[in-house]
Amino acid sequence: MKNLATILAFVFAFTFTTQAQKKRTKKMPKLTVEQHANLAIKKMTLALDLSEKQQKQLKPILMAQITAKKAAMEKRKEARKNKQKPTADEIYAMKSKQLDHQIMMKNKMKNILNKEQFEKFEKMQERRKMKGMKMMKKKKRNRKNSDNRK
Repeated sequence: MKNLATILAFVFAFTFTTQAQKKRTKKMPKLTVEQHANLAIKKMTLALDLSEKQQKQLKPILMAQITAKKAAMEKRKEARKNKQKPTADEIYAMKSKQLDHQIMMKNKMKNILNKEQFEKFEKMQERRKMKGMKMMKKKKRNRKNSDNRK
């Protein structure tokens, strides 16, 4: 009887954990570039207290940035599907392009925002960067643990 109760408890626990994992894999509906840009501008307006003029100046910049990110993501997905890994030269070119883009964005933001807003923006970027690094470490740790289990 005790064995039966133990087995049932394990079955229920296993069922609940698999259901929880299935729920996490559901993807959010894909937003358009326009919707992403509007949400980003609203978040920045709340955080940095942007004026109407600043919002209008930022919208095309953010839309271009989001479009470029989506295109790069699609390119990476295709390469992953085809099991192609980038060469060292391709990685260098991508990193260089990314850093050039960051420098350009920083200069544009410096021109649009006032000094206080720009300082807040820099802090927001730093927090975002730290959060991303934390997530990457966590992802690597999880990947390493799953490889050890195999």
